[in-house]
Amino acid sequence: MPPADTDSALYLDKPEAVDRFLDEISDVKEIALDTEGASFHRFLDRIYLLQISTRDRSAIIDPLPIGSPAKLGDLLQSKAVEVVFHDADYDLRLLHQDYGWHVTNIFDTRIASQLLGIKSFGLAALLEQYFDVKLDKKHQRADWSMRPLSPDMLEYAAQDTRFLLQLKDHMTGELERRGRLNWAREEFARLEGTRWEAEESMEGFLRLKGARDLSRRELAVLREVANWRDTVAAQLDRATFRVMGNEVLFELARTTPKSVSELAAIRGMPKGILERAGSDIVAAVRRGSEVPEAELPKFPKGQRWNKDRDFDDRVARLKSVRDAAAARLELDPGVLCSRERLENIARSGAKNVEELAAVPDLRRWQIEEMGAGFIAALTPRV
Repeated sequence: MPPADTDSALYLDKPEAVDRFLDEISDVKEIALDTEGASFHRFLDRIYLLQISTRDRSAIIDPLPIGSPAKLGDLLQSKAVEVVFHDADYDLRLLHQDYGWHVTNIFDTRIASQLLGIKSFGLAALLEQYFDVKLDKKHQRADWSMRPLSPDMLEYAAQDTRFLLQLKDHMTGELERRGRLNWAREEFARLEGTRWEAEESMEGFLRLKGARDLSRRELAVLREVANWRDTVAAQLDRATFRVMGNEVLFELARTTPKSVSELAAIRGMPKGILERAGSDIVAAVRRGSEVPEAELPKFPKGQRWNKDRDFDDRVARLKSVRDAAAARLELDPGVLCSRERLENIARSGAKNVEELAAVPDLRRWQIEEMGAGFIAALTPRV
């Protein structure tokens, strides 16, 4: 059954109303938080709504007319206040990007559910499982940058935090019962270091799926047309795929149209873009086609590891240890220990459990559960 519902969430879009609400909840020891961005619609994402719930109150803060709600930052950065998210990573990045906040004392119900072996760990699935609450998904890709927001959009947003504290209660009890609360606390502590890191925009074209299938000349054209698209998307503040899809960029790179009429023959070419900027696109294609051979782009060399003959065998043995533990603990093997971490262990040369502590990204709880098995797997057989 669902917990006792709070009153409808307050919609706060005036500085004095926000400050009053935050003053009234300033003594709380826990708070549920979610943010709404608009990456599906805008070129640069930012926070367009902040949803907050305490045990008995909920509010939606609209930051567009008020700017940074400093008193909320004080709450979220206080070690005395536990901040509950579902899937905190992107929220934490946006909070850091927009406000410079470094949230502390985090509880993430998504991570908790994975550590409990729950396979359907989306918020909607969890609320239905624990509280028989069904979330309406019709606003899942809504444009939260639009104003005014409709009442049903606000109600949809409020649902994201309304039951989070009660969900945390259930999961804390279950983690404690199964001896995994310390696992969760170690994972939550690592979230405190989450920061927004700007990408190198000029090299973003190399990360497009399928870029590795192109020749270096085709990559040069892809770079020019992708940078043209990014510039237009930034000017319009529109998501890049809403200006031109990736599949069109790749077709431009492969076919190198030399005129607007050739451009028009490309499948998926937006008619409006063709009419407004056809000559600009042709010019971008030409720039890529004329890049000197010595300056053609290429993928950076990844970190190279000297693999000894036994490396793959060691990884396979470590994987067997991991998979057996996953079956025993009823956890997804990838949640228990990723392939990347297994490879780090294989390279480490660790000769005892204590030396595993130096392996990059390996958690203490993973060492406690599997350390002895890992060392046995690494020990040369005679």
